[in-house]
Formats: sequence, C-alpha cells, structure tokens
Amino acid sequence: MNKKLGFFQSIRFKIALVFALLLLITLQIVGAYFVQQLKNDNLRSFKQQVELSTYVENSLVDSLENNNTQTANRKIKGILEDINNSNVSEIQVVDAKATIRGDSAVNSNMVGQKTTDEDVINTIYNGRATAKTTYNKNSDKRYYITVTPLFSSKGNTNTVVGAVYLRANLNSVYDSINSVTVIFATAAIIATGIGLLLAILVSAAITTPIDEMKRQTTRIARGDYSGSVHVYGNDELGQLAMAVNNLSDRVEEAQESTESERRRLYSVLTHMSDGVIATDRRGNVITLNEMAARLMAVNADEMMGKSILDVLDIRDQYTLRDLLAIEDEIQLVTSDKEGNRQVLNAYFSLIQRESGFISGLVCVLHDVTEQEKIESERRQFVSNVSHELRTPLTSMKSYLEALNDGAWQDPEIAPQFLQVTQEEADRMIRLINDLLNLSRMDSGTTKLDLETVNLNELFAYILNRFDMMIEKDNNDTRQTKTKNYTIKREFTKRTVWVEIDTDRFIQVIDNIMNNAIKYSPDGGVITCRIQETGTNVILSITDQGLGIPQKDIDHIFDRFFRVDKARSRAQGGTGLGLAISKEVIEMLHGKIWVESKLGKGSTFYISLPYIDYDEGDLWDED
Repeated sequence: MNKKLGFFQSIRFKIALVFALLLLITLQIVGAYFVQQLKNDNLRSFKQQVELSTYVENSLVDSLENNNTQTANRKIKGILEDINNSNVSEIQVVDAKATIRGDSAVNSNMVGQKTTDEDVINTIYNGRATAKTTYNKNSDKRYYITVTPLFSSKGNTNTVVGAVYLRANLNSVYDSINSVTVIFATAAIIATGIGLLLAILVSAAITTPIDEMKRQTTRIARGDYSGSVHVYGNDELGQLAMAVNNLSDRVEEAQESTESERRRLYSVLTHMSDGVIATDRRGNVITLNEMAARLMAVNADEMMGKSILDVLDIRDQYTLRDLLAIEDEIQLVTSDKEGNRQVLNAYFSLIQRESGFISGLVCVLHDVTEQEKIESERRQFVSNVSHELRTPLTSMKSYLEALNDGAWQDPEIAPQFLQVTQEEADRMIRLINDLLNLSRMDSGTTKLDLETVNLNELFAYILNRFDMMIEKDNNDTRQTKTKNYTIKREFTKRTVWVEIDTDRFIQVIDNIMNNAIKYSPDGGVITCRIQETGTNVILSITDQGLGIPQKDIDHIFDRFFRVDKARSRAQGGTGLGLAISKEVIEMLHGKIWVESKLGKGSTFYISLPYIDYDEGDLWDED
C-alpha cells in the first residue's frame, strides 16, 4: 500500500520539528539562565548603588546623638539633600524612639511624627537590617526597600540610636531586564525559524534517499525490479541504498528462479501422462493437475479443499492414516466421462520436512487400463493360438494313431486319413503364416511395394476371378452344386487412382469376398461399389447373409474372433483374415469398418486416399 502522506505527516517535518523544538528548548533554558543571572547582577549592582555611604551613616549617627533636636534635624535634612541618587525615591531617618527626624521628600510633613512602618520598628528594637522588594499594583512599580539600623558611635556600639528607611525604584532595572529578555526572545524566535528551515533542508537530505528506498521497495512488492536507488554518498544511508539495490537484484533473481520453477512445475504437471494430487497435512487437496481430473472424471476447481479420500472415492476402504502408511500402490477401478471402465494405480508419497514433520501427501495416478487390456488380450491370444493349434494337432494325432494301428493297410481308409492329415497340416501352416504376417506388421518390419494403380480396373480384375470361380463351380459336374451367387458391380464412372501394394490389397479383397460367399445364402447377390467422397475413395462389399450381432461388430477385426466359431473352423478359417485386412488397410493410410443388421446382411467399407490425376497427363508421363 503506497498511501500519499501529507507534509505534516512525513518524517521530514517530524525531524525538522524535533530539531526546532530542541533548539527552542535549548535557547529557552540558556535564556532563562542568562536573564536570571542578568537580573541578579543588575539587582546586586543596583543595591550597591543605592546603599548609603559610611560617611553619611556616621553623619546621621552624630546628628541623632545631638541633643539639640532642631539643629540635628536641620543637619539631617542637609545630609539627605546632599544625597544625589536618581534611583532613590525616598529616605527617612528615624531615631530610637521611632520618631521621623528627616525625610528626603520635598514638602514632607512627616518629620516629628511617629513612624508606623513595622520593618522600621523591628529594626530599631532588634538592631537587624531589613531588605525587601515590593510591587505596587496601582502604579505598576517595583521598589527596593531597606531599613538599616544606626548604632551609637560612642563606647557601646550595640546601642541603636536610629534607623534609615530607604526606598528605591526598581523599574529601571526591570526595564533593562525586560528589554534584554525581549531581545533574547526575538533572537530565539528568529534562530528557531532559521533552524527550522535548516532542519527541513537537512531532513530533506536525509529523507530523500529514504523516500527513494521506500518507492523502490514498493515497486519490488509489486514485482517491478527495473528501478534502482541513487546512492548519494558512502555514509549509512548510502550503504543502505546499496543494500536495497542489491536486495532488489537478489529478489528479482529469486523471483525469476521461482517463477521459472513454477512454470516448469506447472508445465510438467499439465503435460505429464500421470495424474498428480497434492494435499495438506489434513489430507485436503491443494493441487490437482488436468490429467488427474480427467482420470477421476471430476472438475479440478470443485475438488480443491476436499479430502483426498472423497476425491479418490476410497473413504470406505482406507483412512488418511492408512494412506500415510501405504508403501505399495493401490488399484482403483473407475469410469471416465464416457462411462468406460478404467483401471488406475495410485502411488502415495509423504511430503516431509527435515525435522520429520509431515506437511502433506502426494498421490500419483497411473492409468493401466491399456496395459490391463493388452495383458488380457495377450492371455486371450495365447489361449486362442493354443486352441487353434491344438485342434488340428489332436485331429492329426488321432488319424496318425489310427494309421499306425493298421489303417494304412486299408486301401479305402488310408488315403482319406492321409488327406485329412495333410489338410490339417496345411491349416496349421496357414495359421502360422498369418501369425508371422501379423507379427511383422506389428513390429513395423513389413515393407510395402507401393504403386499407383487404377482402382476400377484392379477391383474389376479381382471380381472377374471370383466370377470365373463361380462359373467353374457351376460347370463342374463332378461336384454337387450347393449355392448360386451373383456379383453385382456399381463403380464410379470416373477413373480413380490410388497408391497401394497390389498383392496385399488383393489379399484384403479376397478375405472379404470369401467371407461374403461363405455366409451368403443360395442365390444371394454380392454388391461391390466404388464411390468418391472428397479426397477419399470408398470401396464397399455388401452381402445378404445372416449379418453380425450388434455386440460383435466392435470385435469383428480382433484376432481369432469368429461370430460362428463352429462353422468357421469347419470351413478352414484361421480367424485372422479380417485382422490382417485391418492391418494392411491402416498401413496404406486407409480405414476399414463394417455395418451390419442381423438377418439382413453385412457391408464392409474400405476408405483409401486417392490421387487426383488427369488420365491424359498420367499416360504422357509414362
């Protein structure tokens, strides 16, 4: 948060204010001490100035000891008139009987009267001098008043013969002190103002680097590492600025490293083929990659914060403590979004600190559905191969045992047994050859002899062979005629050129046509078509047989799969013809599939990419 601060809220003003206050307090203390000392010195000097000299006091003592009152009074008055001190406002001379014998005031009528001043009376009776300062509110004047006892000049010096009352005006002293105070206060205010300005300038020099460092740290907090703090010197602030710049570089490097690791981890988690689920120490999901969500058929965002037991749907079988103790994987059987069965292996690992504290759990989900399927197909394949080989071998063994037991001597039975044995051997050879072809196709070692051919002519050539076979069967009087077939052609008028391996393509068509003939009823029609669709040509063969059950259509191209197993074996099939056909068509970058309705026949489709050649250009090139 980078909130804009006012001047009076900034540290610049606070530093200047503290500096100014310190200066002001210092000046006030110094001023108070100076004024007090000045006051004391002025008062002491003033007191010395207004004190009566010893000569005056002795003269007054002599006058008071004179028994002639009038003469003494005149003499006292003369003495008082001779005192020339502008600071003295009033002087009274009082004898030992508290009678005023002299007064410096002009036209004073106090002479001869008793004094009522208690300080004078106390001084006469106690023989101790009195000094005090008074303030007159009416006249706004301060006075310094002293009462000094006068002792006899004769033998007994402790005898008080009178006292001198002196009152002096202190306004001149205080006016001088006030003037000095005003001058000093004015100077203090001016010095404080100048000091405040200087403090602001000094604090600006201090706070400017700090403000730059604040802005830089704010940019760092926002993720912007482009700026740097200007280094003004090699002092502490300069070293701090260099440390902030160094910190910015280090943080940027650390952030880039962290971001790189985060992107790398995200990329790994996103594109890895296994699902990954991470939890906190309570077993709640904190990370779930896309593959895990896809495998579990869940929404990743909705699973955040939920227990891993609920995400994996294993709460009935395991507890969180069980997962922490599992060393081997567990197998989960789930369904994907399409409802297909899938098998997952779940591997669990602890997220553990160096201290041993368990801070979470990682679960890796590995899809083994395809492996399970391959393993099942392998077992099925081995079982089928074993079964397919065992049947002819058992038959051959039975016939050979019969021949060995003497049947070879029978001229009628022996040839039949040998023929059956030979047929079973041929059947095994065909089966092994088909298996070898499939093995070479699976391993990718099969080489195709590709050439560009006219599909219309090639397909017609293959069908002509089957027409000749049907005609031969119909003209052969030595065999009993079982079925009658008709092959119908529906070709596109445009010549279609495709790049194929002719021998293997003929093998595929032979397999499909043989199946169509085998499963078609007597008098059935086998319709063969060639159609163009976009950049592909589609070849189809339709029979009118019994059709294929819907549950078997997805497996019709599987190895050793037969819809009617007993009839297929009786007709000598290996169960590998359609599987080989599919492999060949896929090697030619095509596609083969079947559509069928039970009781209405089947249609096999072959889609191949064709070359859009102009026939005249093709012959010119040849």
